[in-house]
Amino acid sequence: MSNRYDVIVLGGGAAGLFCAFTAGQRGLSVLVLDSSNKPGKKILMSGGGRCNFTNLDIQPENYLSQNKHFCKSALNSYNQWQFIDLVEQHYIAYHERKHGELFCDESAKDILKMLLAECADSGVVIRAKQVISKVDLLPDQQFSITANGTHYETPSLVVATGGLSIPTMGATGFGYELAEQFGLNLLPRSAGLVPFTFSDSIKALSEKHSGLAVDVEMSVNGVSFRENMLFTHRGISGPAALQLSSYWLPGQSISINLLPDHNVSKLLMDFKKYQAKSLLRNCLTPHLSKSFVQSLQDLFWSRYAEMAMAEIPDDILITLAETLSSWRIKPSGTEGYRTAEVTLCGVDTDQLSSKTMECKSQKGLYFVGEVMDVTGHLGGYNFQWAWASGYAAGCNV
Repeated sequence: MSNRYDVIVLGGGAAGLFCAFTAGQRGLSVLVLDSSNKPGKKILMSGGGRCNFTNLDIQPENYLSQNKHFCKSALNSYNQWQFIDLVEQHYIAYHERKHGELFCDESAKDILKMLLAECADSGVVIRAKQVISKVDLLPDQQFSITANGTHYETPSLVVATGGLSIPTMGATGFGYELAEQFGLNLLPRSAGLVPFTFSDSIKALSEKHSGLAVDVEMSVNGVSFRENMLFTHRGISGPAALQLSSYWLPGQSISINLLPDHNVSKLLMDFKKYQAKSLLRNCLTPHLSKSFVQSLQDLFWSRYAEMAMAEIPDDILITLAETLSSWRIKPSGTEGYRTAEVTLCGVDTDQLSSKTMECKSQKGLYFVGEVMDVTGHLGGYNFQWAWASGYAAGCNV
């Protein structure tokens, strides 16, 4: 059996599999080498096992990259509607949740089964449990890959090895090491879409209210997200925190509006006017849980806890309103790669073609998916980048 292939893809995740069958459909011989015991493991755990496979509203603004224009070409060449068509061709039932997020009705297994079926139909060979010990460029510009002691050769090598997030799923820095081997610049990586942790009094508050979700607007560095915030035993998670973590830098405080639907000053002053004998906490319990309001009272107005609204000075209420609408807390860090959904930064996109994903300085070398410096928001955007970047490379290898 020949160990020469037209294309070899390193990594059997979303981007790698999509690239593989796209190339296979063009009549090319394609081999996928995956380090896990079976391909697509991260797909299976995504979206709580339902796989948030794309979003109805894909825009370049939903992606972080040092080159904010890089993602445009690929996202235009293979858009969300094309992927939805593919899903429907495979008779996969799906539904829309909030913000245009699309999920499988049944299981993420449906998406993986679809990708593997497309690979099988286009003659793609997939080998799991592969330990790649060596990648070389031969004098004839062929790539030589040694995996599990077997040597392979190809003129087109696609790196789809993912990032560092969730190492228990087999994530490694292999793709970054390979990029460095071929002289590519790497941008400093960090965990993205990840919960915040605290080491101060907020940790105790988070522990006390673990499991409580609060609808908030959370902000940092001029970026805001209106979503649920979820208290955990170690800090805060939920969509608002996960989204914001991609923009947060260590040492920074984040701002939380606990009552984003209200002008809080007006809310408090009207309550004082019409419920003069009532207590301040009674103004907030219709909007926030009783136990959480109690904790906020202990933090911010314990001195006035049993005082009638009429007796609390207006300036105190206005200051409290400012606090409740811009509560500033400083995370001690994040949960890191252990639970992060993505890796921020990676292979510098200035060194890649935005149309083909090919390395500008090394013909035949391609990077797709999470390994490069393109990171989507929560909500199906990272999967759409996997499909789009995989398609771009698969059409051009």
